[in-house]
Amino acid sequence: MAEEKDIVYLEYDPSNLPPPSSGYTRFICVSDTHTRQFPVPDGDVLLHSGDLTNTGTVAEFEKTMNWICSLPHKWKIIIAGNHDLPLHADWYEMNHSRWSNLGHAKPQDRGRILDLLKGKHAQESNVVYLQDEFYTFQAREGGRSWSVYGSPWSPEFCNWAFGYTATEGPSLISKFPKSDILLTHGPPRNILDRTNQGDLPGCPTLTNTLPRLRPRLHLFGHIHEAHGAHIHPWSKGNVGNVQNDQVESNESSEVIEDKDGGVTVFVNAANWPMGKRRREYQNFGFGGPGFRPVVIDMLD
Repeated sequence: MAEEKDIVYLEYDPSNLPPPSSGYTRFICVSDTHTRQFPVPDGDVLLHSGDLTNTGTVAEFEKTMNWICSLPHKWKIIIAGNHDLPLHADWYEMNHSRWSNLGHAKPQDRGRILDLLKGKHAQESNVVYLQDEFYTFQAREGGRSWSVYGSPWSPEFCNWAFGYTATEGPSLISKFPKSDILLTHGPPRNILDRTNQGDLPGCPTLTNTLPRLRPRLHLFGHIHEAHGAHIHPWSKGNVGNVQNDQVESNESSEVIEDKDGGVTVFVNAANWPMGKRRREYQNFGFGGPGFRPVVIDMLD
């Protein structure tokens, strides 16, 4: 396998972020923005791993999509999460009234929401919404073609949207194709998934499937307090238990290369401040220190 070198910026000074080197594509990773807006570094591709909203009202989708469409990135590739309720159509039809006090007494206009995600304005802004879908794109003129697969599902939790049981997981995840970039809302088990209570709610089936998939980048969110990044060379075998308190985040960048088995960059890009890291960084707010968008420069 050809040598690969990727550069990850987890904590950085937004006013002094080095530009990508020649031959690199810059990916900006965010997740769990829940209608909030904050400064996002420029780059070639914006990736969003779900929870675009709080509960998925039309007004919340309008706010989020106006923000995403206004960003300068050539491509904006997004998926849903468990909070984006109406996008899980059959489930929402049966469960929307549970959120009647938050605007869901009657179902939200799903057609209007899909138009915000996939309609003319979204298309003109190069927004790509993926729901268990595969897509290829060219980020830079003269650059390579990248493949991405996006899936909004995560292990079932209190009957929110896009949840699956342990018995349903293998059938769902077996359909994931190999791709350069994998977007899931939920994390794999044991990889940046530890909660404040010490639980590991990530998906074990996803973890066990990763050696087959080996994406260059696996982006997820869902567990806010586990924000972080981990770089795994596959020549070292399968991934062990890696959490964000084991990840050094005070370096401006990390360079990774592996000539043998390839490398996967795992990113929990949740931007909602929560847990120990929130306290350490004095609660600067969404997308601030400790919870910044993760910047990855990947060699074409």
